[in-house]
Amino acid sequence: MLTLFICLYLIASIAIGLYVARQVHTTRDFAIAGRHLPLPVVTATVFATWFGAEAVFGISATFIQSGLSGIVADPFGSSMCLVLAGIFFASVLYKLNILTLGDYFRLRYNRTVEVLTTLCIVAAYLGWVAAQIKAMGLLFNLITNGAVSEEMGMILGAAIVLTYTTLGGMLSVAILDFVQMGIIIVGMLFIAWLVSLETGGVAPVIEHARAAGKLAFFPPPDPWLWITFLGAWVTMMLGSIPQQDVFQRITSAKSANIALWGSILGATIYFCFAFVPVFIAYSATIIDPVYFNALLAHDAQRVLPTLVLERMPLFAQVVFFGAVLSAIMSCASATLLAPSVAFSENILKGFYPHLSDRRLLHLMRVTLVGFTGVVLLFALNTETSIFKMVENAYKVTLAGAFVPLVFGAFWRRANNQGALAAIILGLTSWILIEVVVGEASLVPPQLIGLFMSLAGMIAGSLLTGGADPHRGHRAVHGHAHPAKHPPAHTPQRA
Repeated sequence: MLTLFICLYLIASIAIGLYVARQVHTTRDFAIAGRHLPLPVVTATVFATWFGAEAVFGISATFIQSGLSGIVADPFGSSMCLVLAGIFFASVLYKLNILTLGDYFRLRYNRTVEVLTTLCIVAAYLGWVAAQIKAMGLLFNLITNGAVSEEMGMILGAAIVLTYTTLGGMLSVAILDFVQMGIIIVGMLFIAWLVSLETGGVAPVIEHARAAGKLAFFPPPDPWLWITFLGAWVTMMLGSIPQQDVFQRITSAKSANIALWGSILGATIYFCFAFVPVFIAYSATIIDPVYFNALLAHDAQRVLPTLVLERMPLFAQVVFFGAVLSAIMSCASATLLAPSVAFSENILKGFYPHLSDRRLLHLMRVTLVGFTGVVLLFALNTETSIFKMVENAYKVTLAGAFVPLVFGAFWRRANNQGALAAIILGLTSWILIEVVVGEASLVPPQLIGLFMSLAGMIAGSLLTGGADPHRGHRAVHGHAHPAKHPPAHTPQRA
């Protein structure tokens, strides 16, 4: 019966996505929803994009094992990323009227910087999207009581999300996010209420977690532990900013003001609501400590769904798994769309300079299918946990794209040479330490990559000069000559 209800829910979701897809006619509609989204929809899509597999399964499982200090990256770092992106970048990026973050790097610097940063951004999504696909495989396996294997569940989940995302793009994603946000919030709060009836309320659970040392946020006064702690926080907080999905939500809004407040409100709701699955999962270790602690040792990610399947009535199961599927599908669709659009616009389009808008839209859809296949293969062949896959995803953008983005927006002297030095030094130092030293490194490799990127930007910009060192800065701030800095898509430019 549970499987039947979930199937009906999936069919309804696909139907909504396909219905909305009828309004998608241009790359502008596909990539940034025509820049028509109101505040409630922008808020919902910011929240739904981040409230995915890692929020439901990853954060809750990591909290049970490591407490608050273990989840500093997400939700603490991730929610701060959205706030910072809204405050510092919403206005700058929105007024450029472009499709991708790679377009910004081309306007501010040059084609080489555009390609390198886009490759960093696309690579970062591999682990993030794979985490969503892996979670869908786990869910389908649990819902069908093992009749559908996790591998087959991954394939099925990827096919479902791919169907409406390929046709509807950002417009379908945004509308479904708005619908699914309500399902997520209502469903999760309902399950939390049922669980609290078995634990005697919320206070006993919080007290139990405090007594177990799970509420200690900061590490002991050891400098190396603090560096690791800050490394995890900074990786998600700053490494997530130069991401296409964050950019899409900013530029899909009706106005720069909506982009700003949509990011802040979405981040606030996400941060608060991320602790609901944490509460539910931790309650399981109180309700039946012997059984769930044994399950925790085997696979911590199964604690939350197993609690619902074995101790909740059918209606509660339908509500929970409907909410979880909503969360994962929303996140998966957005994180599949973002790198596919960026790769098409900023890499492939360069080989076809006279490509029409209609053919570019077709290319984006083909790229989306190809990227989904790559992600699916990765998800099927990795044993990394959902939380770690998401946490690791942002190391490459932290080392390779964050500094060129920030300095390009706020430092007039940043130039092409500085950006290239920042990308090359940041990536090579991070990769070298990651490969040679790995986990034995006292300082997280991505932090070293960030500092080397910073040094490369400053040294490269100050030590080199050009005929017009401020030309790129004027392009970003709207003063470049159109012949020298053409917009990404002239026919769609407002």
